[in-house]
Amino acid sequence: MRSPVPQVASIRDFYTFEQHVMTCRRQRGLAMVEGWYQVPVFYFSNPAGVVQNDQEVWAPRGSFELDFELELACVIGQEARDLPADDRALEAVLGFTIMNDWSARDLQRLEMSVGLGPSKGKDFATSLGPEVVGMDELAGCYRDGRLHLEMTATRNGQQLSRGNSGSMHWTWPQLLAHASRDATLRPGDIIGSGTVGTGCILELTPQAAGGWLEPGDVIELSIERLGTLRNRVVAHP
Repeated sequence: MRSPVPQVASIRDFYTFEQHVMTCRRQRGLAMVEGWYQVPVFYFSNPAGVVQNDQEVWAPRGSFELDFELELACVIGQEARDLPADDRALEAVLGFTIMNDWSARDLQRLEMSVGLGPSKGKDFATSLGPEVVGMDELAGCYRDGRLHLEMTATRNGQQLSRGNSGSMHWTWPQLLAHASRDATLRPGDIIGSGTVGTGCILELTPQAAGGWLEPGDVIELSIERLGTLRNRVVAHP
């Protein structure tokens, strides 16, 4: 029912919480993209950049806008391809864990202004942990294709974010079906939910959150039944 986070094979991070997407776009004077409601989009991140619970994290060179992102992640437990978009897709799942999709917002902003990415704004670190919790233990929180779990993020003990994973627009079977369409999922693949509403400094705004992250900050992401994922920010070595 519980296991350590396995060696990560790949990371697909989706974009499934409407509140997060809508708020971040509104801050830039942009309306929602209609395509977001038609297909669950994701980007690939770097499995070599995985950071474990209680390990240190630093901003990549040239970045001064380090951010956290509060996410739920699904861990694939067996090889699968072309999964159905219903609860049968969960047979390929080992369990769920907490994910911090660390982001260098200044690097990301420049990259994505070209119409591609994110890449170096993301691939330096992705935290996962503290453990993987199986569906046997989460079944009572699963309905309508979603896990309904309270999620919070704190910075140096002060709560910045609160949301619920049940507010996802897309369901987990839909994400699994899309990720596995004409592609093989393998044990150790990570499927990220995307950032829950209020779940990052970019959405909250640096002014409201006390600025971008700095060396010495401790970020703790907690999800009901999954525990707490903790990392300290340090200066670049």
